Amino acid sequence: MRKLILIVVIGLALGALLGQLMQALPGYWLVRVGDTSFQTSFWFGLVMLLALFVVLHFVLRLLTRMRRPVSRLKVWNSRNRNRNAMRRTVRGLVALAEGRWKRAEKALTKAADDSSTPLVNYLSAALAAHYQGRYEQADTLLRRAHSSTEGADTAVGMVQAQLMLDRQQFEEALATLTRLEKQLPEHPQVLKLLKQAYLSVNDWEGIRRLMPRMARQQLVTQEERHELEQRAYRELILQAARHPGDVERVRNLWADMPDHLRSDVELVGLYTEALVRGKEEGIAERLLRHSLKERWDSRLVLRYGLLNVDPGRQLAYAEKWLQERPNDPDLLLTLGRLSLRNAYWGKAQEYFEASQRQRPSGVVCAELARLFANLGEHNKSQLYYRQSVELLDKSLPALPQPSDSNR
Repeated sequence: MRKLILIVVIGLALGALLGQLMQALPGYWLVRVGDTSFQTSFWFGLVMLLALFVVLHFVLRLLTRMRRPVSRLKVWNSRNRNRNAMRRTVRGLVALAEGRWKRAEKALTKAADDSSTPLVNYLSAALAAHYQGRYEQADTLLRRAHSSTEGADTAVGMVQAQLMLDRQQFEEALATLTRLEKQLPEHPQVLKLLKQAYLSVNDWEGIRRLMPRMARQQLVTQEERHELEQRAYRELILQAARHPGDVERVRNLWADMPDHLRSDVELVGLYTEALVRGKEEGIAERLLRHSLKERWDSRLVLRYGLLNVDPGRQLAYAEKWLQERPNDPDLLLTLGRLSLRNAYWGKAQEYFEASQRQRPSGVVCAELARLFANLGEHNKSQLYYRQSVELLDKSLPALPQPSDSNR
């Protein structure tokens, strides 16, 4: 309301001012053509000139537009088709999200040629065709997507790799992702798909190289990284250990291993076995001693007793450990075996019997039975053999056995 009043006031003021000007500045226009003349007041003639100018302006614009009616029609038609394509694209994407694959593929493909984003149409249509099991059509749509937009290599490649993984074409997916990795070595989605491809083909060397990059970008949790790295190094050590002459490969793997994995008991055990096969028992002995100092584990203690490096020195180290763990049955068993290697028959018997008192074991009974048999004490040997069989029998799973009634 205030604006309307203000406009009216301004209009009245301008009218009054114009009236004053018309009175203060009288004059007239005289136009003479041949014997004909036309005369009017100055202000009326000025208004007529302005009106004539406006009319000429609009006439010229109309004539200009009429000179290019076809191009105007083409522009209008193009805009109309683009709007229709956008509506079809939206309907296709909604159908894709709802799992209506056939409808989505049809709508997206039909709208692709007139769409301002044909890459989106073709990629989405390829997904819809893939989910219908129409793999050849999906590949055709991917090729159209690649040719529809310049610089679409990465997007098309990642969708293609994902579809290959879904079809269990793991080798082909890995080849595509390896090419993308060279172009985009730190791309998060490429790294995620690479992890999936490496796991699918059991490429543990690839997983080992990939984990640090994924961790830097926080693409894996600490737990998942630890699990995958532990699994990768375990498999790589097992592969290298199949070739005892390639012990250097195993040592390089251990040197490259993250510090937190070198305390993993399973990896320490595997590395020890690989070193022993490669005739590097001295390194294996030092590794086990260092590992047991950092983390005591019965599996490593028992493996230490099976090494044959320097029995006297090994026995001395083990007896120092006994001062801290006097009732450890596995350590007592290891001490008994090391005593045998040093030909200390009496001490071996004492350690085996002490281990048996702490925890009855079929393995310890078998060691005692073998020892007494070689000492010529056959009665004791037979007694421990029977105990060994009884203890082993108790550890067997409960399964049906033949009896007099069902023979």
